[in-house]
Order: sequence, then structure tokens, then C-alpha cells
Amino acid sequence: MLSKDYEIVVRNNGIDAFSWLEDGNIPELIISDLQMPYFDGQSFIKNVKISGLFRDIPIIMLSAAHDLDLQVSKMPFQVDAYMPKPFNPTSLNQPSIKY
Repeated sequence: MLSKDYEIVVRNNGIDAFSWLEDGNIPELIISDLQMPYFDGQSFIKNVKISGLFRDIPIIMLSAAHDLDLQVSKMPFQVDAYMPKPFNPTSLNQPSIKY
């Protein structure tokens, strides 16, 4: 859905995603799952947010966690928005994303 208007880059885990950023790539937006192999989403997002170069990149976090609101409230960093999975892709254009 987004690839019609945006260049989409997919990385399969947090290590590959952070390495891609360190190679000098600065995306306009990061959409990350909390559950990823090798370097989980929380660790990945934390490292993005504490870095000097990447901390201003907006992040939408996805998760299938039942207590997503509670998990987000306890994180030691801020995400720009979060959405529970599964979700309808058309909801990306609606104000149902939580901030």
C-alpha cells in the first residue's frame, strides 16, 4: 500500500535495520515491530532514540501484545505512534493510531 508513494526498505531484524542506518541511510519514517529476531524491537527503537544521528526519525511501533498501552507507557523512551497487530492497512490514513 505505501510503496505506491514511498520507497520502502525492509529489514528482517533489528541488527540489519540498525546496520542499514549506520551505513548512512536516514529514512523519513521507521515502522518497527516489537518482536524481531536477534535484536528485538524495543532494543532497536531504544538505540535509534538515544543516538545522535537517528533520534529525530519518527517511529511507528507495531505489536501483537495484548497489553500494548501498558507496555508503551513503561518504555524508557518515546515512540511517535503505535498500533496493535493485526491491523487494516487503510487505518494508516485514519486517526486511530495512538500517539
